Amino acid sequence: MNKPKMILFDYGQTLINESIFNGLAGQRALLNRAVKNGSGATAEDIHNFVEELEQEIGRYNPNTVESYKYEIHNFNFQRYINEYFELEFDMEPWEIEKIFWDNASPATATEGIEELLEYLAINNIRTGVISNISFGEHSLKERINELIPTNHFEFIMATSDYVFRKPSKYIFQFALKKAGLKPEEVWYCGDNPICDVDGSVNAGMTGVWYTGAVRHKSITPKSHHIHIENWKELIHILNS
Repeated sequence: MNKPKMILFDYGQTLINESIFNGLAGQRALLNRAVKNGSGATAEDIHNFVEELEQEIGRYNPNTVESYKYEIHNFNFQRYINEYFELEFDMEPWEIEKIFWDNASPATATEGIEELLEYLAINNIRTGVISNISFGEHSLKERINELIPTNHFEFIMATSDYVFRKPSKYIFQFALKKAGLKPEEVWYCGDNPICDVDGSVNAGMTGVWYTGAVRHKSITPKSHHIHIENWKELIHILNS
C-alpha cells in the first residue's frame, strides 16, 4: 500500500456529523420567510407532500437509495414545490436552501477531523470532497467552511451539480481528472459501505470506511478496504 498523494472525503457522517434530518423543522423555518403563500398551505402540508414525492422517486427511500443513480438538484425540486404551493421568497435559491438545511439538520465537525486535515496539509497530502447531496455546491462549501474553517480542500463537489451519484464510477473519475491523479494515488474516506467504499474501490482508489459517526452498521463493504473508527487511526496508518 502506497501513501496517497490525495485523500478525498465524503461529507455527511464523515467530515460532518449531522443530526437526524427533520424536514418539517426546515419547512417551518422557510415558510416563516415567505413573502407570499398563495395556497395558504401549512408547513405540515408542504412537508407531507414532499415526503410523498421523495418516496415516489426513491430519493430518500432506504430500500432504493443505493440504486438511485442520478442526482436531482435541490433548486429544481425547490422550484417545483414553491410554485405548486404558490410560495414566493425575496431571496436567492441558495439562501432559501440554506435556511431550510440549517434548520432541518444542524451539524458539527466530526471529532478529530481538524487535526487530521492539519496533519495532511503539513505532510503535503492533498484533500478534496465528493458528496452525494441534492443541495448545491455553494451551500455545501459554505457549510463545510463554517464548520471546518481551517480546511485546505482543493475542490468540494456536490453530485447535484454533476448529475452522477456515488457509487457511479463517473463521479470518481471526474474527481480524478480535476486532481490530475491516477486512481492508485488517491484514497477515499466515507461512511457508506456501498457508495463510498465499494464505489471508490471499483474506480481504482483505496477505500477507507470511517464509522466514527455512523448511526447504523447493518451492512459492510464488499471490497477490500481500510476500516477506521476515528481519525487518529488514519494518522497512525499514514505514519506507518
